[in-house]
Amino acid sequence: MIVEKTAESEGGKKLTSISVKQKLMLLPDQPGCYLMKNEFGKVIYVGKAKVLKNRVKSYFSGTHDGKTQRLVSEIRDFEYIVTSTEMEALVLEMNLIKKHDPRYNVMLKDDKSYPYLKITAEKQPRLLYIRKIKKDGGKYFGPFVNAYAAQETKKLLDRIFPLRKCDTMPKRVCLYYHIGQCLGPCVYDVSEQENKKMVDGIVKFLNGGYQDVKNELSEKMLEASEALNFERAKELRDQIQHIEAVMEKQKMMTADLVDRDVFGYHFDKGWMCVQVFFIRQGKVIARDISVFPFYGEANEDLLTFIGQFYLQKNHLLPKEILLPQEVDANLVSELLQVKVLQPKKGQKKELVELATKNASLALHEKFALIEQDEARTIKAVENLGERIGIAAPYRIEAFDNSNIHGTDPVSAMVVFVDGKPYKKDYRKYKIKSVEGPDDYASMKEVVRRRYTRVLREEGELPSLILIDGGKGQISAAQDVLENELNLFIPVAGLSKDEKHRTSQLWIGDPPEIIHLARNSQEFYLLQRIQDEVHRFAISFHRKVRSKSMFESTLDSIAGIGDKRKKMLLRHFGSLKKLKEASVDEIQAAGVPKPVAELIEKAFLSNE
Repeated sequence: MIVEKTAESEGGKKLTSISVKQKLMLLPDQPGCYLMKNEFGKVIYVGKAKVLKNRVKSYFSGTHDGKTQRLVSEIRDFEYIVTSTEMEALVLEMNLIKKHDPRYNVMLKDDKSYPYLKITAEKQPRLLYIRKIKKDGGKYFGPFVNAYAAQETKKLLDRIFPLRKCDTMPKRVCLYYHIGQCLGPCVYDVSEQENKKMVDGIVKFLNGGYQDVKNELSEKMLEASEALNFERAKELRDQIQHIEAVMEKQKMMTADLVDRDVFGYHFDKGWMCVQVFFIRQGKVIARDISVFPFYGEANEDLLTFIGQFYLQKNHLLPKEILLPQEVDANLVSELLQVKVLQPKKGQKKELVELATKNASLALHEKFALIEQDEARTIKAVENLGERIGIAAPYRIEAFDNSNIHGTDPVSAMVVFVDGKPYKKDYRKYKIKSVEGPDDYASMKEVVRRRYTRVLREEGELPSLILIDGGKGQISAAQDVLENELNLFIPVAGLSKDEKHRTSQLWIGDPPEIIHLARNSQEFYLLQRIQDEVHRFAISFHRKVRSKSMFESTLDSIAGIGDKRKKMLLRHFGSLKKLKEASVDEIQAAGVPKPVAELIEKAFLSNE
């Protein structure tokens, strides 16, 4: 149950609630989940705890590394949910993260998926290369971290076991039948026994029995050779060599053939690396490497990772999971309903230690890259906020207008979150209310449309708005924000030099120039944002202008209406290609010959 509710955010305005200090005094000594919120009420971090009071209070006391301090600096409110057990807290945490997608729960944003091979449960089964596992009765094999290896294995099996290939049954046999990779069930009767024999062969092959398949092929090769059927013998020899190339690269790791996943992890400086070895039929067939920042206790965040790994990323559960000693194996076993071991000696312990060692090496190798990336992104954002006298602008929205002498005016907006493009939130605008080349009026319209909608839909507001331009454009945006929408968001302008490069940053009321070192990461960040919004606006304008030119030329031709305009645009894709087309090619698009001749004549007269 939710035992504490916070004040709701209205229209993106800052929260006004009882102080965090007061709420800390009310925290219970029970397990549960907590949701940290920023000044606009948006959930930025979700965590779980055995004892809510201890965990939540720890964020607001003592010292933290820079990464955790960034999280704490944004927290303006929190709420919590008490659960009966740690297991309930673990499951609830995963569900809350999936619902809110908090920006600081980085590990859940990893959408990495691995390929599997699947035998469908159809009457005429197929062997498929897939990335999503469904409960549909099919047989799944994998995962393959190396997609190429999975594809090569499928090609090999297609040669040896000619199951159906087509998604839907065609009316006649296809190429696969002619090259011997399908028995043609679309035309010929393929018995259930014959399909079962091939399916059993594939299952045996993928479960480690490829040596038997190889031996069978060797016998058939000798028989073909003795019968002087050298072409068939060569095909079988090639298949044998392919088996050796694809399947026999690995070294046996365990004496038994139990499918198991081995987890090892290492953490340092607020970052964690988790390595998972996938052991199938005694071999390490693949590994997963995940590196992410964490803000709670390492052991507990690893539990969350394992839960997500299987329950939200849909990795196939093995027969057995091996974990380091310090992890709560009982909780994992209860959550996943699978056998979990924490080996203390022998080969299994060596596997866990090997995974842990690899995690340690991978984490330290990544630190240099992480630091470089943070310098370009997070650090640059923080430095920029410091230089212009505002809180670190972790979400920046930038606008740029584009038109040619006032024709086909458009605007575009790009979003940078934590110093990186967030393309999901990019937006394009056709200017509706402005006649002629009025950059200020265009900027007012777009800012008004953008933030009226954000307020209406209770979306996330930016920490900083960047405008392509100087004092006039800044004033136009501020006028709409403050006087019409009652929003007080910092607005800065980016002007360019004579070579069209980022030159000056304007901010304030009235706007003043902020001098940034040309070789600073914050200047490079602004440069990237301005280049990106300019690119996005220009590409949109070209598309709109091309379509406008296309339609205006065709409007003057008798016999061309909306339907034919759309048909020609769909067929040729651009005005340029239509201009270059002959009468026969235009006619082939579905236009009568007299009209096609008029189109060609119209374009020739405009040159």
